[in-house]
Amino acid sequence: MSPVYGAVAVALVSIATLAIGAYGWRFSRTTSDFFVASRSVRPALNASAIGGEYLSAASFLGVAGLVLAFGADMLWYPVGWTAGYLVLLVLVAAPLRRSGAYTLADFAESRLESETVRRVSSLLVVAVGWLYLIPQFQGAGLALGVVADAPTWSGGLLVAAVVLVNVLFGGMRSITFVQAFQYWLKLTALLVPVFFLLSVWWGDGATGPAGIDAAGTTGEAWREVVAPGGATGLYTTYSIIVATFLGTMGLPHVVVRFYTNPDGRAARRTTLVVLALLGLFYVLPPVYGALGRLYAPDLVGAGTSDTVVLELPGRMVEGLLGELLSALTAAGAFAAFLSTSSGLTIAVAGALSQDVLGRSERLRRRGGVRSFQVAAVVAVLVPLALTVLSEGVGVARAVGLAFAFAASTFCPLIVLGIWWRRLTDVGAVAGMVVGGLLCGGAVIDSLLATEHDGWLGALLAQPAAWTVPAAFLTMVVGSLLTPGRVPAGVDTTMVRLHTPESVALDRGRVVRRLVDG
Repeated sequence: MSPVYGAVAVALVSIATLAIGAYGWRFSRTTSDFFVASRSVRPALNASAIGGEYLSAASFLGVAGLVLAFGADMLWYPVGWTAGYLVLLVLVAAPLRRSGAYTLADFAESRLESETVRRVSSLLVVAVGWLYLIPQFQGAGLALGVVADAPTWSGGLLVAAVVLVNVLFGGMRSITFVQAFQYWLKLTALLVPVFFLLSVWWGDGATGPAGIDAAGTTGEAWREVVAPGGATGLYTTYSIIVATFLGTMGLPHVVVRFYTNPDGRAARRTTLVVLALLGLFYVLPPVYGALGRLYAPDLVGAGTSDTVVLELPGRMVEGLLGELLSALTAAGAFAAFLSTSSGLTIAVAGALSQDVLGRSERLRRRGGVRSFQVAAVVAVLVPLALTVLSEGVGVARAVGLAFAFAASTFCPLIVLGIWWRRLTDVGAVAGMVVGGLLCGGAVIDSLLATEHDGWLGALLAQPAAWTVPAAFLTMVVGSLLTPGRVPAGVDTTMVRLHTPESVALDRGRVVRRLVDG
């Protein structure tokens, strides 16, 4: 791809992002606007915004790269990321919205009536957010290097700068408009080129890729990189399923979106629309990966499989049209980095501003918005500095580790907090700490690219299958051992979580009629 076309595409996306964000700045006046858009975002807009922030670098670049390198087995990633929203719809969406909380830490404190649980939850929100931001900055650097021949550090810096401008001035209200636009841009950026690519493939005889074994993988490369041996390979598949199915509900930038809905019914409707939008999008990246095995097999050996979406149009379509299609995919890639990074920054800044910086007397005097803005700067700069640690980890795998960490910490808290009245603060803290330490150790090992053979390597590379049950078990046992710590107001809380707003409204009308005589 010509560096000029790539640079222009990235510049146009950045300018459009700032322009749409500026439109949203006009509506951002209160603390509630900054944190949850005053809980007034309708399902259609909210679903597009969720699709925008959820479809990250791993979805846009990483899925195609995994299919290119390892074959159809890697389709479990997009299947799991989509199915995670189904679990969210059934178990979490409406009750979490009815909790009335701003953040996961707010929900934890109100459900368990414990300041300690809140502090632990806030720390984990920051950890999950930073772990998820690292591959966004990493992917931005990789993409800008491919499309504009720029140094790898420049991509992350550009994304960080654009995100900070929008978050600092507009908060959640502004980011909602930006992310909704970016979902449709990402979909267009994959959908338009794929028609041309499939036309070329069909014209070449619609052949299949050579050198692929019966399992649909690259044989030795798959066994060495992902899972050595049949038993460990099966474990790896199930661990990916656990992480992606259950990790979605623990992602702070996803969960906070449901607090922006007017009520629980709207939260459920939003989730249904999101499922449709994700299903539509995830049809496309595997096509790029499969075509890449025919037209760009050299990207696997070079260790740059994550760039196949960016490079394939230029390789398959000749001339100016190929250059323009590549520029379009570059624009979509940067939309992915910007939208996901924006949501994560909002979530991490919310946790930091309320539970760390918000406790500063000086910032408290200046108001919640000022502490939020300071927290946003910290939320972006720390993972930007840490990006260098994950250079050897693929984008999709790095995001997968974030899912595993979220599933090992917040998933047990949310599920048990909503559906089990006997959960206690002691059990909740113990479960989150155990899950966080076990999965966190595995994540650090992976980020440091430590080599392990056999079962040890498989268990550390994909830890969710054993860390999630450990967290659930610890939380349940810890709660059963401390029955006296069950919150005094748990029955009232559970009724609020599970009573539809329409029922609560009807009950209130009846009470008012009785009082009025």
